[in-house]
Amino acid sequence: MSDATEGWVALESGADPGTRSAELRRAYDVYRSAGRVEGPVRPVVAESWRRSARARVCPEGIAGVELDDDALAAHREEHPLARVMPVIRELTGGYARDGDHLVAVCDAHGRLLWVDGPAATRRQADLMNFVPGARWAESAAGTNAPGTALAVDRPVQVFAAEHFCRPVHPWTCAAAPIHDPASGRLLGAVDITGGDRLAHPHSLAFIGAVARAAESQLALLAPPPDPGSAQLRALGRDEALLTAGGLTTRLSRRHSEILVLLAHRPEGICGDELLVELYEDESVTPVTLRAELHRLRGLLGPDALRSRPYRLTQRVDTDFGTVSRRLASGAVTGALGAYAGPLLPASRAPAVVRLRRRLADQLRAALIARGDPGLLRDWAYSPWGEDLPVWRALASVLPAPQRPSALARVRELDGGLRWA
Repeated sequence: MSDATEGWVALESGADPGTRSAELRRAYDVYRSAGRVEGPVRPVVAESWRRSARARVCPEGIAGVELDDDALAAHREEHPLARVMPVIRELTGGYARDGDHLVAVCDAHGRLLWVDGPAATRRQADLMNFVPGARWAESAAGTNAPGTALAVDRPVQVFAAEHFCRPVHPWTCAAAPIHDPASGRLLGAVDITGGDRLAHPHSLAFIGAVARAAESQLALLAPPPDPGSAQLRALGRDEALLTAGGLTTRLSRRHSEILVLLAHRPEGICGDELLVELYEDESVTPVTLRAELHRLRGLLGPDALRSRPYRLTQRVDTDFGTVSRRLASGAVTGALGAYAGPLLPASRAPAVVRLRRRLADQLRAALIARGDPGLLRDWAYSPWGEDLPVWRALASVLPAPQRPSALARVRELDGGLRWA
């Protein structure tokens, strides 16, 4: 098991839940009696145990209910995740019914807002207060999947005696955080809770996919762009599309490059700098640039483009700007969802090349740091995914049965780069 996989998946495929559960009970008892972590305790769990102890969580206690029926109803109604509950239920309903599992959604404070699943399973969960309105934040209920996923801000499984509180030891859960795709703000988490059958890499991958689907749905439900602004789409295409005044125009390659730079520099660019940023060939004259700008002004309208310095008079929202903003706010899933490919991939304009590389490098680094198998897979299998660092990261977090094919691709890419 790799370190990256060990941190978040409770059991590899083929491992015996009974044996692991017994080992964890012994390790739990040692921690409770001596404050020492030993045995097969994953780092993410050991760190969570320590945080739970520092928070003075009672190991024999159960979660407390913080929201009564009226407060819960009001909080649900106004919470952003209410808008994506239909999607979450559609994706998880069959999984929960077939496996006698519960599906829960909590807010960013760990308070359960919705708990769905078979009636018999819900009655069993009632005994530990796994009910709407209860607070399952790590600082209140100890190590548990939704609370710990919120604490570490990534998907995680918690199995049996990995839970800090003894009444939760019969259960296994997997949870993933959900973020606002525009701001990156942590909204809450989605969790699946049940028995030992959930102690499998597939359940963590499944709940991570549900969280990504919820974030994608939130992005689709976002308010439309300001009608007073224009939209420029330049990712994954050699000729950008400009939408303004209800009309969409396909720009020439040179006009695409000019608009990308002007949109990126709303404060304006002087003519000499724009010439250097656009043309590799230093013999190109300012007359050539002025002719291109004259034609672009005729396309956009006489008042849309000013000179001294060259600048746009209307705000232009760009797809590459959206990716940058989401990355800056930590919304990695939203950033990848907005990334349709490299910026003007055929362009050789020096400034566009720099922007293209910087955006791809920032997104790649964020994906590797997040370590989410689904997000890494989306990038690795994309048309631009011949990317050795991403394939290495993907191989390190995949479950053991899926790892050989990824490692083979790593070797192929590594060999190709070595002999290129």
